[in-house]
Amino acid sequence: MIRKPELLAPAGDMECFSMALQYGADAVYVGAKTFGMRAAAKNFDFATLQQAVAQAHAKGVKVYLTVNVLPRCYEMDVMPEFLTEAAAGGIDAVIAADLGVMTTLRKLLPHVPLHASTQTGVVNYATAQALYDMGAERVVLARELPLEDIAEIRAKTNPKLELETFVHGAMCMSVSGRCLLSEYFTGRDANRGACAQSCRWRYHLVEEKRPGQYFPIGEDENGSYILNAKDLCMMPHLQKLYEAGVTSFKIEGRAKSFYYVAGITNAYRAAMDAMFGENPAPIPQWAMDELEAVSHRPYTTGFYFGRPDDSIHNATASYVRTTEVIGIVQHWADGRLFVSQRNRFFAGDAVSLLCPAEPPRYFTVTDLQNGEGEPIEAANHAMMDCSLALDTPVPKGAILRKAAED
Repeated sequence: MIRKPELLAPAGDMECFSMALQYGADAVYVGAKTFGMRAAAKNFDFATLQQAVAQAHAKGVKVYLTVNVLPRCYEMDVMPEFLTEAAAGGIDAVIAADLGVMTTLRKLLPHVPLHASTQTGVVNYATAQALYDMGAERVVLARELPLEDIAEIRAKTNPKLELETFVHGAMCMSVSGRCLLSEYFTGRDANRGACAQSCRWRYHLVEEKRPGQYFPIGEDENGSYILNAKDLCMMPHLQKLYEAGVTSFKIEGRAKSFYYVAGITNAYRAAMDAMFGENPAPIPQWAMDELEAVSHRPYTTGFYFGRPDDSIHNATASYVRTTEVIGIVQHWADGRLFVSQRNRFFAGDAVSLLCPAEPPRYFTVTDLQNGEGEPIEAANHAMMDCSLALDTPVPKGAILRKAAED
């Protein structure tokens, strides 16, 4: 049987974490309330982190904690206490970018595995090996690397060193993450998890002697998005990554919604089970289709096949999607599906169900009732309890969807 790479999913809160577990992640990476690179996410306090780890371990899933900011001196003073308390929760690894954090972890908690963050900028085998010699069990490779460089790093480093790469999600215009735009424009430091996504803004040229006159750079009448990267998608090329020696396939998205985590994790789980199972098979078409269902920018393969041309840039700031969430399944009983509403829907709507490890189920809403069992024509109150007729059982946590409205 082919050894399967790890599927590593993101989670910015417990709702996303639960979805990652339910929809097939082998490991989940999360951030604490401090020292992580996603300050906008809800993140995890130590008590919640411990609960999350317990739930994950009960399913054989690992949990990695991001401690990947570049800490100031005063923050290093409290780093030993932070790492000790985090480790007490049972985490399976710490993802770090700063050499001081790495050495502190190795000295203080030598039993806790260390993963070197993509922000360490690993683009060659010498750096990867040096990090392994420092105690890193895994390096998250820089996103600028083509496949042939990954293969060379694999060939010229200790075979025990694990290699992790991003396969899906948003790409920073600074690629490996050391960006100064947000700090310059807004005072929000991207290297400390507070990125304002300045690269996604509209830009024009202004000529010194023509103040107040804005000249398009060349994209369209609304401005240019030359700094605005498309989203990465490597699902059709996972076999090539595997052959290059990648250990872990990482999905970006700790600031994304529970639906994004569920849908993308489910799709990659199906793809990997098909490709790396006992009887390897092509990626199911429904898994490829699911990549379009969640909100995303147009897709690119980034740098994996060499230096990209303009196709890596997104010509607008808009997202695309084909579906929207209308409810979360609470339970199924006696031919009825009980859901908690998220967006309005109506009797007669054509809908679909996203369930773990299977293609979407399509049907029409019939016999719609409110939480008291009274017939209704519309579920139009946020978070309301409601139910509808459905013959087949559905697991708790399945996601009810309909076509996205313009």
